[in-house]
Amino acid sequence: MFRFIFAFVLVGVAGGIFFYYTKPQYDSTKQLQADIQSYNQALERSNELQRRRQELLSRFNTFNPQDIERLGKLLPDHVDNVRLLLDLDSFAGSQGFALQNVSINNTSSNTNSNTAQTAAGVIGASSDTFESITFGFSTQGTYPAFIAFMEALERSLRIVDIVSLSLQAAPGTEGIVLPEPVYTFDVVLKTYWLK
Repeated sequence: MFRFIFAFVLVGVAGGIFFYYTKPQYDSTKQLQADIQSYNQALERSNELQRRRQELLSRFNTFNPQDIERLGKLLPDHVDNVRLLLDLDSFAGSQGFALQNVSINNTSSNTNSNTAQTAAGVIGASSDTFESITFGFSTQGTYPAFIAFMEALERSLRIVDIVSLSLQAAPGTEGIVLPEPVYTFDVVLKTYWLK
């Protein structure tokens, strides 16, 4: 009988050790193995991203730096009002104009499509990858010189849309005989940059 009780106690102790020590340790080991596997997968994805980054960086380095600079002027990644106004002033100065009454209005990009989306009931952030800014100025000069100014603006790398243009006879030139009539030009332009 003593053997039976002793065997029963040993089985109970073994069961207690299993349920209170071995099983929790085994379960935590399985959880650690699952964590290790997920970390290994994340590490593999990270290594793949690093390889892809290196591949893209090596492709980027094969581009001509002058072409990259020109692309940066075409569609910059930030708004540079001062640089843009200096470029416009340079174009105007080459034709004998001076920019006057410069005003800058920061507008959201592609407002027509945003209005259409709102009217259609689309809710959420805009998916546009660019922003725009509208600015206006006035200047005085002859019509052929203004056309040359606009052609210089057209040849520049920066994307610029003419929003509005108006011209009228320059004040104070009535009754004066000039070889070319002088006009006051009011121009509103829109330019873009990447978000």
